Amino acid sequence: MDHKKNTRISSGVRTLGWASLLTDVASDMIYPLLPDFLTRTLGAGPVTLGLIEGVAESTASVTKMISGWWSDRVRRRKPLVVAGYSIAAVARPLVGMATGWGHVLAIRFADRVGKGIRTAPRDALIADLTPAADRARAFGLQRAMDNAGAVVGPLLAAALLKILAGGERTVFLLAFFPGLLAVALIVWRVREPRVPDPAPRSPLSEPADPSAKLPASFWTVTAIFILFTLANSTDAFLLLRARDCGVPLWQIPLLWAFFHAVKAAAGVPGGALADRIGRVPAVAAGWAIYVGAYAGFAYVQRASSLWALFAVYGLFFALTEGAERALVAELVGSRLRGRAFGIFHGCIGAAALPASVLFGIWWSAFGARVAFLIGAALAASALVALLAARSRLHPAGEVRT
Repeated sequence: MDHKKNTRISSGVRTLGWASLLTDVASDMIYPLLPDFLTRTLGAGPVTLGLIEGVAESTASVTKMISGWWSDRVRRRKPLVVAGYSIAAVARPLVGMATGWGHVLAIRFADRVGKGIRTAPRDALIADLTPAADRARAFGLQRAMDNAGAVVGPLLAAALLKILAGGERTVFLLAFFPGLLAVALIVWRVREPRVPDPAPRSPLSEPADPSAKLPASFWTVTAIFILFTLANSTDAFLLLRARDCGVPLWQIPLLWAFFHAVKAAAGVPGGALADRIGRVPAVAAGWAIYVGAYAGFAYVQRASSLWALFAVYGLFFALTEGAERALVAELVGSRLRGRAFGIFHGCIGAAALPASVLFGIWWSAFGARVAFLIGAALAASALVALLAARSRLHPAGEVRT
């Protein structure tokens, strides 16, 4: 078998990449318009917006944990991947027919159940389809296609708002078609490889004792990240803030596309910086940027200034998304990482619900400025806690943090 064949990304992985792109096109045709639709068309308030988005994100996090475990148990990935994409593709456009915020809550719940069902089995399927030496390239392709869809979707929504009658509801209904195409691609173009039966394990390869304890440093980091998550409410509030500052509705998707473009462009350099300066310094720098961005959202008044704030906010993701996962991985031994990541993401997902609900309550009771300042203060508290705990965050191996 020649080298070129060994390093080529399989057609199945490329198809899954296109499915990710199309699904994000559909999702991001809707998401940037949803805060305005809820508050101005359906008459919901910030508390309701926080409740809906908090339930959505928590649902996705919990479902990811369950679906990944189940795909290992049944030794099949594709049926779960197809089911997850199908649920989201059918449910998501129904927002266009919603007449009350309860309908939107149910639709967002179903959409995020679909995301949770598909994500872990899809990633496992990509790994199954790809030789170990090429998996970084394969996952990199998937993330690149995902980010591309998050840029194309809002741009398409903005164009549709300008040229079609019917406003937001028409855009929501049209989002059905890229979602349906994503499902069709997976059904017809992805062949699931047979997963071989596991080889007999030697004593050295046995998984860790289920009763083995995770290190104290892991629990310290998890607690600090939960505190930060309480400051990190749904980004829907940023889009609502943009509307309050006078950004026209048709420009909201453009703003969202710009934000994702900054995230995509800065993601690789941000990860490289985390490798160079260490995980904790990178996360701390990202959190400091977050504090500054939220303070900016508290005081911003001009629509033109929001573009700069969204760019700064995108840098927060670039510095932290990879670094936080690397930090967790390094704090625990390799045999405990699956459990550690499950607990970590489960805790963060659970905290997303009160974070968004509380932010909505603060917005309703005290106004947007106070809500964003409270978020900035909580994030600053988490930053101080992280820096104070740095000396106690001992990695499992000799890896710099």
